[in-house]
Amino acid sequence: MPKRVKKSKREINEMLQGYAFITPAILVLMVFFVISIVFAVYLSFNKVDLFTGQYTWNNFENYKNIFKDPRSIIALKNTAIFALFVVPTQTIVALVMAYILASRDIKGKKVFRMVYFLPTLTSSSALTIIFMFLFNINGPINHFLMNLGLYQSPINFLQEPAYALKVIMAMNIWSTVPYFMTIYLASLVDLPYSLYEAAEIDGANAFDKLRYITIPYLRPITTYVLLTGIIGTFQMFDQAYIFSNGSGGPNNSTLTLSLLIYQNAFGQMPTMGFAAALAVVLSIIIFIVSRIAEKLNGGNE
Repeated sequence: MPKRVKKSKREINEMLQGYAFITPAILVLMVFFVISIVFAVYLSFNKVDLFTGQYTWNNFENYKNIFKDPRSIIALKNTAIFALFVVPTQTIVALVMAYILASRDIKGKKVFRMVYFLPTLTSSSALTIIFMFLFNINGPINHFLMNLGLYQSPINFLQEPAYALKVIMAMNIWSTVPYFMTIYLASLVDLPYSLYEAAEIDGANAFDKLRYITIPYLRPITTYVLLTGIIGTFQMFDQAYIFSNGSGGPNNSTLTLSLLIYQNAFGQMPTMGFAAALAVVLSIIIFIVSRIAEKLNGGNE
């Protein structure tokens, strides 16, 4: 058995100083993450009345009610459609834009990068209001499409259930692509240009270089972009809230899981336990989908 070496007084002092430095961070993590998560899981098994402060244990009743509630099914469906369309689109568009802007043949790259990055600097609330103006029944999008002769009477994109969620999708893609493009561009700086030159000697065109050099090189970054995109889309709340004034309308077409959690947690009905159960289910869905996306992209290679 190895002999235990006694620490010197200086080593003990350094160790105590280290613990003292990390104690505030550990306290913050405990209060705002660990305890909050444990308390949310506890709430999900209770019928909670915030007005009277009563907690009544009801086993798995809140979880059973999720699959009985039509609005929960609609919110789950809307959130899944939103993530399924937005995540691949924003990832592909950001990758292609970064590849083009990283090329040495493009002039004025710095100007393009700055212009493309501007939506990221704008707040989500301002972007939502801008898009609500653009897609208004009397807005420029309707005038433009009618001038092209695509249809004769204006479409109410904001109040038609068939279009409302699609407008939020377009808004989300437009606002997130610049951020992910910047991440790809930062990684492409380290990609040796000699690889492209060698590929050109072998007769590779721009698409070949993107497919066989850029995409494999950026695979770890793509995993990060996919995970960030999945988490962001499944937690989408502010744009749907502003767009529908918190109702999830028209006709529940913009109702997402995060918005439904908010409505149940802070609405008129004492359904905080049901909201906590929804939050737990949402966390499990995000974890499973993220792991699947990571596996498909070869994240562990």
